[in-house]
Amino acid sequence: MAKISKDTKAYMRYHIILLLLFFGAVSVAAQEQDKIVFKDSVKLQEIDPLRPAKAAFYSAILPGLGQIYNKKYWKLPLVYGAIGTSTYLYIDNQKKYNMYRNEYKRRLEGTTKESDFLARLSESQLITAQKQFQRNRDLSALFIVGFYVLNIVDANIDAALSQFNVNERLSFKPTLINSDANFANNNVGFELNYSF
Repeated sequence: MAKISKDTKAYMRYHIILLLLFFGAVSVAAQEQDKIVFKDSVKLQEIDPLRPAKAAFYSAILPGLGQIYNKKYWKLPLVYGAIGTSTYLYIDNQKKYNMYRNEYKRRLEGTTKESDFLARLSESQLITAQKQFQRNRDLSALFIVGFYVLNIVDANIDAALSQFNVNERLSFKPTLINSDANFANNNVGFELNYSF
């Protein structure tokens, strides 16, 4: 094996240092180039603090109007379907309650029966049917009020959340951290970063 002289080693070191400086200068020069910066495509919207109150007010005046104000047109069939079905059930149960109640009153007065179906029922069955339809009618009234209030709350919350800032600058990144502090045990930690 041939021995390398001291002069050759120094010469090689000198060339390696020159090469490293050259490549370092090239990379520094590459970083100094002009960068193209695109304008932020996410524009911040102005927040209207009265928007949720307006949507709730519109829904209180006419069910579904708050959803139209929020431009959530797909919710209209849900609002009118829920309130309309409850109203239909209220009216239907009220009619049946009145039918059984009128038959019971006729029997107490001693008048003739109107239908063969009601003629076959006893007085206790008529009273039970009245109670059942009265209970169903009252439940339907509660559902009407409940869906009406739910319509108002939905419009209010939807208007408030539609103004919520959701862009790419907001991030929630869970990460797992493997700690090697104790070599005998592998400790795993959990970290949540919230940046805005």
